[in-house]
Amino acid sequence: MQLDTITSTDLLARADHGILATRHEDRGVDAVPVCFTLTAPGLVIPVDVVKPKRSTDLGRTRNLGLDPRAVLLVEGWDHADWSRLWWVRTHLRQVHLDDETRETAANRLRAAYPPYRDADFADLLGFEIIATTGWAASAAAVATGRSSPRRP
Repeated sequence: MQLDTITSTDLLARADHGILATRHEDRGVDAVPVCFTLTAPGLVIPVDVVKPKRSTDLGRTRNLGLDPRAVLLVEGWDHADWSRLWWVRTHLRQVHLDDETRETAANRLRAAYPPYRDADFADLLGFEIIATTGWAASAAAVATGRSSPRRP
């Protein structure tokens, strides 16, 4: 069943991670798993220094420099009960974050994800939500829908 924007946004808010897709100049779609927090009127994805990486100059950041559009996909999956399947696709456009939004987002990320509790971020990528659409196999999927246990 198609989901309205309010229901899709509610499922997005309950998700604890998703897949961010940006556009690479040569390869096309680059998709990576990310965590995020919602802000008004969009969302923020961290570039952290907690997980090992070669550099904080990430491909997604370079891709966004060439094309500010992105898509975030979140989903709920139950391999044994397909009546509980759902997904939400959110179309985004990168925006500049003001200091207040940056601080609020950083604090929300630290509260939601234990590895970030005492961490600084290399960057915070801000996005305006352009459109949010979704689908669910049933009303029960929406009622219980989350990608994994709820964030604190």
